[in-house]
Amino acid sequence: MSNIVEPGNRHETDVVIIGAGPCGLFQVFELGLLDMKAHLIDNLDKIGGQCAELYPDKNLYDIPSRPAITGQELTDDLITQAEPFGPTYHLNQLTAKIDVQDDHIEVTTNLNTVIKCKSLVIAAGSGSFVPRKLPVSNVEEFENKNIFYSVKKRKDFEGKKILIAGGGDSALDYVMGFHQIASDITLIHRRKEFKGVQDSVNKVMSLVDQGKVKFNMGTVKQIVDNGKGQVDITLDDDTVIDGVDAIFPFFGLKIELGPIADWGLNLENNLISVNTENFETSTPRIFAVGDICTYPGKLKLILSGFHEAALAAKKMFHYCHNDKKYVFRYTTSSKDIQEKLGVK
Repeated sequence: MSNIVEPGNRHETDVVIIGAGPCGLFQVFELGLLDMKAHLIDNLDKIGGQCAELYPDKNLYDIPSRPAITGQELTDDLITQAEPFGPTYHLNQLTAKIDVQDDHIEVTTNLNTVIKCKSLVIAAGSGSFVPRKLPVSNVEEFENKNIFYSVKKRKDFEGKKILIAGGGDSALDYVMGFHQIASDITLIHRRKEFKGVQDSVNKVMSLVDQGKVKFNMGTVKQIVDNGKGQVDITLDDDTVIDGVDAIFPFFGLKIELGPIADWGLNLENNLISVNTENFETSTPRIFAVGDICTYPGKLKLILSGFHEAALAAKKMFHYCHNDKKYVFRYTTSSKDIQEKLGVK
């Protein structure tokens, strides 16, 4: 079971990883192979980063050896892969302060968790991804009650009346994913043209033509609590859609770099510059992997982040074990590694 700890305590470890998404989780594995322990900090309330928060039910097709795997399945596999190395997770917390000393780094979160470490890895995606909200004044009142920006279990909305807003791939995917689960689905978009792939547009419009999905052209003007755990929605043309259980707005995301911008690292278009030998930043002992880092030829792919994590671990070994010699070993032939992984 994942070791998720309460905030506000002091800890000491080899490496702190900022970001518990795919690259942060794989970094735990690469560090563990070299006898380094890790603590992970994430501002989300769950492990998995974008994969778990934004597209848990959506397939990824570019993960090696997996023809298709959902964001949540990838997250679950990476958690399992990291588990033998006993990572500790600090969720619902932002890294507020980094104090770099000659032989260690002290990391402090916004909830006063303090972690002393020998190296730090920033695996924070492109910063904090924040959904663009419905343009109504009382939207916060209904968030996580009637308004959701993602869903982990579609069956939680079985038999519910749902409104989906947006014209991109996410909105269309949710329509297709819910149409056999929800009792009533309305898709709204401000115009007839959609930004999603044409095949998805065709499938959704076919559902509309069959009467399985309703379509209204417009935007949400007002949301009112009807006192039954549902909301009544008024569109900008004064159309009223009443008794809605759940609203899923998909207007894209905006990126907020947050406190990373204040850490004194070399930034390039809100990304952290690294070298390609070991993905160390301009500050010794601090590394960056995944979408947050940039270098000539960078590709923003999960598999690229996995490669970066492997090379970063090699350099961090020297900071964490400066009294030992680094020896490269294959997992297929190293009995020590196989024992750590529980291979019999």
